[in-house]
Amino acid sequence: MRKRGSLVYSLPGVVMLMCKFISIVHGQQYTEKTVSKVTFNERNGSLVSALFVLGDSSVDCGDNTLFYPLLHGRLSLHPCNGSDATLLPQLIAEKIGLTSIRPFYAQNGSLTEVLGGLNFGSTQATIMNQGSFSHQSLNQQLRQVSESLQLLQLQLSENSATEFTKSSIFFLSFGKEDYIDLFLHNSSSPMLNHDAQYFATILVNQMTNAMRYLYEANARKIICLGVLPLGCTPRIAWESNQTSNGDDINGNGCVDNVNDWILEYNRMLDEHIVQLNAEFSDAHIVFCDVYSGILEIINKPRFYGFEDTKSACCGLGLNGAMLGCISTEMACNQASSHVWWDLYNPTQAVNSILAEAAWSNQPIPDICRPLTIHDLVNTKT
Repeated sequence: MRKRGSLVYSLPGVVMLMCKFISIVHGQQYTEKTVSKVTFNERNGSLVSALFVLGDSSVDCGDNTLFYPLLHGRLSLHPCNGSDATLLPQLIAEKIGLTSIRPFYAQNGSLTEVLGGLNFGSTQATIMNQGSFSHQSLNQQLRQVSESLQLLQLQLSENSATEFTKSSIFFLSFGKEDYIDLFLHNSSSPMLNHDAQYFATILVNQMTNAMRYLYEANARKIICLGVLPLGCTPRIAWESNQTSNGDDINGNGCVDNVNDWILEYNRMLDEHIVQLNAEFSDAHIVFCDVYSGILEIINKPRFYGFEDTKSACCGLGLNGAMLGCISTEMACNQASSHVWWDLYNPTQAVNSILAEAAWSNQPIPDICRPLTIHDLVNTKT
């Protein structure tokens, strides 16, 4: 076992042996020529070999969360409409030309599946090390990444494994669940006795350590998302109505106090990523500000084709915020007219706009910096 900062990661020898055994059973022998084709990605003509995704419900609908929805704690069984294909990383993967990204727990341990990219994300995943049997924290997902990269080292030459990792993109989206836990489930938490900067510092330091660890594992292209404006989500607004008669809610239906805490986290994360890019001159780490993107849509809903910025498409109670999406059959008829799908998650229509903005700077400019995702994809490592 090895420690670095707040991260703890290890790879038991038994896992390595199991991976090797499985690959032998499947009869997979990969030549340098085969791996070279994958690395330069003749499948899609890009310079990206694969996409590896880590995160929370912003990247996983529950397919990669053990025993979900039996062991869930968000009052919503369907955090997205249909499948992971409606979420931001999968929409970006389509633009890159990658279509075979599988949930980590849906794979059978073959090298082919690792080469196709994996989604390690888990609904309710947190940055703080609070993972349980039903979902995986940031540290737990990093250990799964380590296992997968070890499989590459076992089956490929060291140079091929390194080049494959360097030409892949690692996509991180965390933080939302930490703030949900703070504001809705830990009202007596000592964290609330501190200010927004204190809590953000704890979270951002762990995210920075995670990106450092990925860099040491030869990752050179990393996308890191900020947290969306949680203060505008149906559940947060509903809770504010219950506790303060809605006095904290502004004209757009957002709780300013909650958003102020989120803004501090995003600001600090952005600054740390700038520092990491300066420190690692051969790496390209992109910060994507989904907060400003969604707030732009909320401020100008008609311009972007939305009618409802406050209520969940799939939920019960005032603005669909008392109980989340327990069945997709209860969803509204036109999800594309809603900003919010359920208690805390945007609709596919919003994610599609964010994906296009992240890719091309249109229709919302400067979401991702210092590069667009398109530029990141076409940058040589």
